[in-house]
Parts: sequence; C-alpha cells; structure tokens
Amino acid sequence: MDMDTLTREMYAFVESKGWLAADSPKQQTPRNLAISLALEASEVLEHFQWSEESQQPDALAEELADVMLYLLQLASLSGIDLGEAVMQKLRKNQSRDWAAPAAADDAPSGL
Repeated sequence: MDMDTLTREMYAFVESKGWLAADSPKQQTPRNLAISLALEASEVLEHFQWSEESQQPDALAEELADVMLYLLQLASLSGIDLGEAVMQKLRKNQSRDWAAPAAADDAPSGL
C-alpha cells in the first residue's frame, strides 16, 4: 500500500471521529500529534522491556500501526512528503561514515 492511500485512510478515520473539528477535545495539532507519537513509541518499547522478543506480536503490530498513523498525520499537517523525506535521509546516510565518531550536528538525529 502506498503512502497516499495510507494518508487518505488515516484522514477518513480521523474525520469520522470528529477530531478535525475546531472544538474537538482531541485537536489534531502538530504539537498534540508529536506528543501522541512519542507516547505510542513508548508503548512499542513496553513489548521489549524484559525480553528480546515481543511476546505479543499482534499487539506489537497494533502499536507500530499507531506510531505510523500519528507519523503520517504529523508529516501531512506539517507539509512534509514523508516518502521523499525518507529517501533524502537514506541518501544522506549513504554518504556518512558510520565507523567515524559522529559530528556534533549529526549526533542528535540518530539514523
């Protein structure tokens, strides 16, 4: 499935819940979505807290899907073509020397 389809499906779901309405208690702002993304990523970590493998692959899949849904929406609301951003980051990473110590400007970005 492509990113555009996933993004459309995500927006259809969010719209169906009324979360795009100005008076929604679950406002879909970049700040709120970034917070939700971090919280959902934490839930992924819970699957590995005391084990090298998730003991609940179906539940892990749900948490990964939640992360992707928030990521898709945050990118969309921020005007970022997530597919292109990934490709640009991969190209940038190709030119990096992973054996050398990270430069100060590279350190926080991780991959």
